[in-house]
Formats: sequence, C-alpha cells, structure tokens
Amino acid sequence: MNGEVPNIKKWVVFYPVYINSKKTVAEGRRISLAKACENPTCVEIADCCNHLKVPNAIEVCSCVICDAIVEMWRRMRPYLIDKAYPRDFMQRGRVRIQLKKEDGTLWNPAISSRKQLMLQVAELVPRHPGRTKKQEAPSTSSAAAGSSKPGKGGRKKR
Repeated sequence: MNGEVPNIKKWVVFYPVYINSKKTVAEGRRISLAKACENPTCVEIADCCNHLKVPNAIEVCSCVICDAIVEMWRRMRPYLIDKAYPRDFMQRGRVRIQLKKEDGTLWNPAISSRKQLMLQVAELVPRHPGRTKKQEAPSTSSAAAGSSKPGKGGRKKR
C-alpha cells in the first residue's frame, strides 16, 4: 500500500455489534452467543485483524470520548471516516477489512469468509492487551475489599 490511500469502498464492513454478546440477533449479532465477546471496540477489532495479517481501516467517530484513540489512529491511518451501525446509531464506528488481494487470492488462507473472520476476531478480542489490563485492575481492588472485616458494621446497640 505504498503510502497512498487504498480504495476501501469494496472492502468488507465489520461492525462491533456483529460479535457483541450483549446484543441479540435482532439487534445485529451474527455469531452464536457462546462464541461472541462482550462489548468489542473498533480498535480491538482492528488490532485483531492486524494480528491475523488482514488489511483493515477504521471508520470511527470523532466524539469527545474517542478523541485520544482517533488521534492515535489518524497519525497511522489518515482515512478515518465517521460511521455508525444503522440499527443502533449510538454505536459509533466500524472496521473495513480486505479479505482478498487485487488478484483474488486471500490475505490469510485461514480466513475465506466474513463468518470465519468474525469467529476468529471474537476469539482474539478477549485476549487483547488493553482488555486484559482493564480486567486485572479491578480484580486486585476487589481482593483488598474482600479482606476487610466481615459483619454488618455500624454502631452496637445497647
């Protein structure tokens, strides 16, 4: 991709809701509940695609919450666009993924369809470095809170 912006219009669209275990099939989930992951983000999906060696482009909003993430990704990929899932417009962002090269061969021979891509990404997202760090922090604080003195607390009655 020699420094020029690729034509991503023909790439596969991947919304985070496709693999979100918190959503129903009617709300847009496309894989089984057992294989889905909880609240994936566009950045996690893009990182998983990079791990699978599949070209991708994030199309995400530029709201206040996402500014730090957007700025980081804008430096690496200047072609970010504001997009949302049609059934849930509050769910911002999507990832465009190129499954096949220009000559028709697959980028990753293990991934030949959208469904296989969704299953592979849903398997990788829970092991994403940002997600494991988030889960470690509360577990240490809950252990400290659990070691406190048991009982109802409060004043003794006389």
